[in-house]
Amino acid sequence: MSTINIGEGFSFPKKFWESDYQELFPPELIKLLKNLHERLNPERLRLLEARKVRQEHYDRGEVPEFLDRNSEAVKGSWKVAPIPRELLCRRVEITGPVNVPKMVINMLSRNEKGERADMAMLDFEDSMKPSFQNVLDGYKNVILAVPGKLTYFTEDKKYQLNPNDMAYVMVRCRGLHLNETNIKINGEEISAGLLDLAVCFFHTARQYRLQNKTPKYYVPKCEHYLEARWWNNLFVELERATKFPIGTLRATFLIETLPATFQVEEILYELRDHAVGLNVGRWDKIFSDIKVLRNHPERIMADRSSINMERSWMENYAKRVIKICHSRGAFAMGGMSAFTPGKSPELRLEQTQKVSADKKREADWGHDGCWVSHPYFIGVAMNAFKNENQLKETLPDFDKYSDILPRSEGPHTIGGLRTNVRVGIAYMHGWMKDIGCVAFDNLMEDLATLEISRAQVWQWLHHQITLDDGVQVTKSLVASIFADEFQKILEEMKHETPENRHRELFVELEEARDMALRIFTQDELSDFLTTTSEPVEY
Repeated sequence: MSTINIGEGFSFPKKFWESDYQELFPPELIKLLKNLHERLNPERLRLLEARKVRQEHYDRGEVPEFLDRNSEAVKGSWKVAPIPRELLCRRVEITGPVNVPKMVINMLSRNEKGERADMAMLDFEDSMKPSFQNVLDGYKNVILAVPGKLTYFTEDKKYQLNPNDMAYVMVRCRGLHLNETNIKINGEEISAGLLDLAVCFFHTARQYRLQNKTPKYYVPKCEHYLEARWWNNLFVELERATKFPIGTLRATFLIETLPATFQVEEILYELRDHAVGLNVGRWDKIFSDIKVLRNHPERIMADRSSINMERSWMENYAKRVIKICHSRGAFAMGGMSAFTPGKSPELRLEQTQKVSADKKREADWGHDGCWVSHPYFIGVAMNAFKNENQLKETLPDFDKYSDILPRSEGPHTIGGLRTNVRVGIAYMHGWMKDIGCVAFDNLMEDLATLEISRAQVWQWLHHQITLDDGVQVTKSLVASIFADEFQKILEEMKHETPENRHRELFVELEEARDMALRIFTQDELSDFLTTTSEPVEY
């Protein structure tokens, strides 16, 4: 990769510095990034090393546990800072990749039925592949979306925002574990999450304030209260450097890892000056359950499609977040409905009924709002949440120390194995094209659901479990299923692909199959599909 040293020890791909992306990184921002990196990256690396040490303990048979029940975080009378008025109604939040302008505009706008989400989370993480082109396009889209100026043109249509009638713009940065390979400071790769937050806050915070709004962010993949402290320190450093009052930036953290579910109160305590809530990130949580307990034969997770919020440990985890958040004055957001609208009226009706039941359950438990992945389901989700929020619902009869450890309750089926394999092939097919989420089998499959499929196949294979169908999971069985599903997906996709592209499609899917098979059956389960963005190629 050919890079250019801009100054302050800041190196950047020369290919992009010669383009209009250069304006994203003025000297003031480069200096800020250098200072943030030098102050905060050493501690980030220590925190990531601590994750490895904890996992070694889990691999030897230990499990996560609740922390000191007499700490200030648990026993103290603290509350989070008052929630700004404009953030008090978050009944439905829609999310999708930040780098695609048409999708960003559709997320922020009303759907065909005239329904609009309260909030839109523009995502640099699970739904966006972190190619450098995607990252930089995402920054540009955020900068234009906040004031309502983002537009997109096709040959026959213009997509644009209505600044007076659009969802509230939020940004989800990348996680603590991710490096941005393409930007280095003093020879070190910069933290991707730090970069995302700093660039977006630097360019948009004043625009938010001109609108009497609050810069609002989502932070993923937190595993420990000390990690929350690191993020809070980053918030403070950003505010001080840009001369904003402490608490200007507000954040919602996803509680989507098994270790974090045991530290909900401690995490919120660390964030109390900046937090507006926590979110029950159900899909990444299932992945984390499998990953953390991967060596525990008594906790082999069931088919991914059967693990829902009705499972006892999942319900207890959600209610724990609700009880703690509301007792501390913070929002408790529900999870994602990952459906994409089916092609037939019958299928869409079935999906609508499932979304309605899921969101009604979340509202009945006390969540303040929820997520959807497609504008079609905004109205269905909105109907479940009758009030602006449910901050007064504190679940007095629920014990926040209820059992939240996953259980091996089945089913474990050949059908579940096939589903995981299909997701692997389809997702990697998109990934190879720099796409981070794919509509497949009437679901929106993003990195979180790919990670579930990857981890589950690995766990079943590692323990060579015998499925309910009586078949033992072996490498040869997994390979044969990959071969079967490759042929099925190829035939399915041919119907939607011009005939002159069928050979190209075959080659693409073959490569996706081989890539997915390799990562699903590797000897050691890697913590994430990737921890770095792809280097720019020339």
